[in-house]
Amino acid sequence: MFETVLIATDGSASAKRAVEAALDLAERFDASVHALYVVDAGEVAASPDEVRDDLERALATAGGRALTFVRETADETAEKGDVVTAVREGDPVDEICQYATDQEADVVVTGTRGRHDDHGFLLGSVAEGVVRRSGPPVLTVRQLEGAAAEE
Repeated sequence: MFETVLIATDGSASAKRAVEAALDLAERFDASVHALYVVDAGEVAASPDEVRDDLERALATAGGRALTFVRETADETAEKGDVVTAVREGDPVDEICQYATDQEADVVVTGTRGRHDDHGFLLGSVAEGVVRRSGPPVLTVRQLEGAAAEE
């Protein structure tokens, strides 16, 4: 049923729960796993010139940590632990949907709230955009109450 699972991660607590759910799903179906982090070009462009380079480096570093978490969690939990990782830059919704198409993903797994917590809305703007525009189905994983405090 699922041959390729795409994890869209930003390293947030919600995304970490999504990683665990996606790896469980991949293991059950013996599916390959792709993990994607998107550096939000709009966030970088909207920042003041004097901090733009620092912000871009910080976002890339955060992406590296998020993808390392996926790889390490896969090594601990899955039988085969191989994860294809990628970093893209652009609009997160566009990039996630395009990557899912490019890799012929059967399902996209993402957290419901990202790094900015989206002020308590049901779905974060990226998660909502992916749900609305993704070709393959999207599994959203909710952050448990109090999980942010534990991180």
